[in-house]
Amino acid sequence: MNRKEQILSVHAAFINEVVDCLHNPQRADDLAQLLQTDDANGWNELTRVLRQIQRGRRDMELLNGLDEEDQTITEAILRGLQDPGSLPDPQTRPDPGMAAPGLASMIHAAASGDANALQLIANMAEQMSRAGGAMARLASVIRPMINGEREPERLCKKLDSRTEEIVLGILRELRKLES
Repeated sequence: MNRKEQILSVHAAFINEVVDCLHNPQRADDLAQLLQTDDANGWNELTRVLRQIQRGRRDMELLNGLDEEDQTITEAILRGLQDPGSLPDPQTRPDPGMAAPGLASMIHAAASGDANALQLIANMAEQMSRAGGAMARLASVIRPMINGEREPERLCKKLDSRTEEIVLGILRELRKLES
């Protein structure tokens, strides 16, 4: 699974929900609530663009200034509005193994006092928890790692072997960043 596919699988439910709300004008209040929640969680640029899409804008210039994750989500929503068959399957589970270096970097930055990294990792952990399975188990150890926990035995205590491998990968990456 490449990075864009990973982003789409993590955000599939959100993408499908936004497209459904945009296709059904009677769900305008649902969309407003969804965007308000995302705004409160720091997804300001994405919600700004989604409000433009809600007002009818559909050009690719909407992607300018967005980070890779927001661009991928926006592109999927625009495609989904034109062809609902292109929407990502909300039942697909992301591969948490691809996340180790990026998560380690964000955990390190958050632990070092970077408020933006802390907000981003908190949002990611919340979405991972909602995804369930291995993603939820991985999300459960993020806060302890931000707080400095590095003992594999403590972090991996209730994890399956696959999730344990991911946590060990994150710990290896953290050791590199912290040395």
